[in-house]
Amino acid sequence: QVQLVESGGASVQAGGSLRLSCAASGYTYSSYYVAWFRQAPGKEREGVAAIHTGGLSTYYADSVKGRFTISLDSAKNTVYLRMNSLLPEDTAMYYCAARIPPIRLTAVQALNIMSYNYWGQGTQVTVSS
Repeated sequence: QVQLVESGGASVQAGGSLRLSCAASGYTYSSYYVAWFRQAPGKEREGVAAIHTGGLSTYYADSVKGRFTISLDSAKNTVYLRMNSLLPEDTAMYYCAARIPPIRLTAVQALNIMSYNYWGQGTQVTVSS
């Protein structure tokens, strides 16, 4: 059974930084997509960043380009989301998601909620002004 466990959410001041972690287990594939999504109260869940664990291609939403970085530690089966220059509008529940078994995704599909079939429980990020 695939499991994704997020951690690292916290309350920070605007301009601050956080690193979220997504620890994955329960599968044998080495190349697949992992993405971070977020959902603010009253809003739809949106894709923030994605990574292909084989080729290490990365994809970002325009709203976070230059501020967020997604990365992989393959030895730990963990995907990270480094968030810098945080803004109040980054406040949301952040979810890790994976597509397993893997399929090929376009850049648009990599940030689309419908592309993923395993989800973590979420970790809360709150940015105050």
